[in-house]
Amino acid sequence: MKILGIDPGMAIVGYSLVEFDGEKCMLLTSGSVQTQKGVRESARLLEIYNDMTTIIEKYTPDVAAIEKLFFFRNRTTVMPVAHARGVILTVLEAHNIPIYEYTPMEVKQVLTGYGRADKKEVEHMVKLSLNTDKLPKLDDTIDSIAIAICHSRSFK
Repeated sequence: MKILGIDPGMAIVGYSLVEFDGEKCMLLTSGSVQTQKGVRESARLLEIYNDMTTIIEKYTPDVAAIEKLFFFRNRTTVMPVAHARGVILTVLEAHNIPIYEYTPMEVKQVLTGYGRADKKEVEHMVKLSLNTDKLPKLDDTIDSIAIAICHSRSFK
């Protein structure tokens, strides 16, 4: 099963494609969609829409696992992130990709056994899960891998 992991955002959307064979995960590809600050929000959302469409059409995932918004400390970023997430959900739905949603706490709990684990602990478990020492540089991309791995473990 090919799982598209997505960490939504307005400035950066982290994505990854993980192959799950029922026992182990293998990272097929990962990256980010980055939009420019200072550009109209509608133009940035269109860029996310177009890029996510390209990713889905190129990699044909079986399912998508996306971070669910549950709480935001920064009120100035919650609406743009919610808008970006809505665009991503629309693209997934238009391509008939089943969607699974996980809060950051759920992802941390599944990967580390502790819902309040820090970034380094999650990163360590992602490395162990993929049997690698190398991960992408962007936290958003690593988070998307963690979300995909979470789904692989929750879906059994």
